[in-house]
Amino acid sequence: MGMNKTLTNVGLGLAVMLLICLFPMPYGYYNLVRFGAMIVFAIMAYNYFQQNKQAMAVLFAALAILFQPLFKIALGRLMWNVVDVVVAILLFVLWYVSSKKLN
Repeated sequence: MGMNKTLTNVGLGLAVMLLICLFPMPYGYYNLVRFGAMIVFAIMAYNYFQQNKQAMAVLFAALAILFQPLFKIALGRLMWNVVDVVVAILLFVLWYVSSKKLN
């Protein structure tokens, strides 16, 4: 059993939001994305943990910690852009794989 369709679609929406972060946006947008990403990644980590997919659970738990907005991790603009693109690609791949399994 893979990720449920709703969660993968939310992940797809988050991927788009992460790519929008590459453009100059109001500061509040970045905080919104960080907060949303923290929640989505925490839910994904829990979902993978329930499925006994420990590596994916640890990956998404780490992403939840990285993106959490309370104690910000300062990576610099360029590094955050790289992280945003890599994570967006991961979310697109998970969505694609999940959509193939559901069909």
